[in-house]
Amino acid sequence: MEVVELLKRAVALVSTAVESVYEGAPLTAPEVDLLIPLRYATAPVIARRIAEHHGLSRAAVSKTLAKLDRRGFITRTPSAADKRVALITVTPEGERAVDALFPHQLRVESALLSGLGDDRSKVLEALTLLVRSMELRLAMASKEPAED
Repeated sequence: MEVVELLKRAVALVSTAVESVYEGAPLTAPEVDLLIPLRYATAPVIARRIAEHHGLSRAAVSKTLAKLDRRGFITRTPSAADKRVALITVTPEGERAVDALFPHQLRVESALLSGLGDDRSKVLEALTLLVRSMELRLAMASKEPAED
């Protein structure tokens, strides 16, 4: 439990630190988090991939994408192969907003993590191990037969 509690605390501290970047901004931090992979994608992306990448529900991603679409930050185009699927791209307005906000967020995060010093690579290695282990456990659990 202490690992999970520390992870939650770290996420909360990062969220608190970046709040100032988004005060009065046209986007929220969670919206920018969704837009970053879209901003640098070489082809349109589907919502399911965004949800998988961020570990969010499809419903939550769909709701956020609908808001971004209404505000002109993304476009959703029906797929020619499957009309139930929308291909999502960032609009020029979305690109400008991300390009204006994200560098500030990175500076805040970098300053917050600067206290790690030489231990940064060890922390990164440990977190990578943690994430890979958790992904493996979840994948294994999803393949186990359900208990009656």
